[in-house]
Amino acid sequence: MSVSAETQVARARRFRALHQEERVLVLPNAWDVISARVFEDAGFPAVGTTSFGIARAHGLKDGQNAARDCSLETVRRVAAALAVPLTADLEAGYGDSAREVEQAGRAFIEAGAVGFNIEDGQASPSEPLTTASQHCERIAALRQACGATGVPAFINARTDVFWLQVGPPQARLESALRRAEAYLEAGADGIFIPGLSDAAVIRDAVGAIEAPLNVLAGPRTPPVAVLRELGVKRLSLGSGPMRATLGRLRTIAAELQGAGTYRYLDDALAYEAANAL
Repeated sequence: MSVSAETQVARARRFRALHQEERVLVLPNAWDVISARVFEDAGFPAVGTTSFGIARAHGLKDGQNAARDCSLETVRRVAAALAVPLTADLEAGYGDSAREVEQAGRAFIEAGAVGFNIEDGQASPSEPLTTASQHCERIAALRQACGATGVPAFINARTDVFWLQVGPPQARLESALRRAEAYLEAGADGIFIPGLSDAAVIRDAVGAIEAPLNVLAGPRTPPVAVLRELGVKRLSLGSGPMRATLGRLRTIAAELQGAGTYRYLDDALAYEAANAL
């Protein structure tokens, strides 16, 4: 079952509106239908995908283009199963040319996505970031895909300056802000800067970026209440929930291999509850 055009446009508008509310949009990242349904059932107003989670769930290593087809099919299945907006992780756009990125954008919109993450990091030790102009071309291509389909998808432009620790620490914020300004001019709706954790730096970024700022949850990320005070509009969980789930599976395995007991079932969902999701 696919999402109707009317429903998808309504979800896209709802997703955009969520970035303008006073509360932080806490966006959990799912890797399949059941993980997405767990998040929706918990009350989250929107769900995202994680390219890492989808790749690993299909036995693939994370990385550009590794899980394009798997991601597309996952988005199609998840969007049909949810009643809330779904935004897709497009990695670096799933294409080397603007045309390929536009085609990918159309395909993901047709699959049910109403938002995109697109990153400027690349697998090159000597050049860890694509040029800002190249990334602007990808963003503009996604904007064209939105126009062609009639779905006002939210484009979240990610810069990996902090995530990949590019350049001297004291120069990273300025570099990220320059890229953010260019990406917004190219058609992005929001800016995602994973790796930001210092409250003062986050506050400076919020004050300098004229669009919703997205940060990534991590061990040193301030609590949601503090992020709200700093002006952050969106918090992504990334691969964290899946990796935490894998950690839980390891704990289960260790209990069975060690004590041979079943305490892991104490907080398991009942069969009926899990089957109803």
